[in-house]
Amino acid sequence: MTIVEMLTQSGILTVLGMCVVFAFLCILIVCMNLLRICVHAAKLDEVKKEPVAPVAAAVPAVDEKAIVAAIATALHEKN
Repeated sequence: MTIVEMLTQSGILTVLGMCVVFAFLCILIVCMNLLRICVHAAKLDEVKKEPVAPVAAAVPAVDEKAIVAAIATALHEKN
């Protein structure tokens, strides 16, 4: 087998591999579009709006004096 034959064969194999990848990507795009259409038809893409509690209600009240006392105690223990 000569160099020219090997280069020709490798070129054909390269083009064939690129065609396989391109075909797979096309199939993937078609499947994703079909999935999008099915999800939209089943109305699974609608966002349900639930009432959101205010952030202040989620955070418990903090006693600032207790925090200062804890920090002071920690500093005193370190020294």
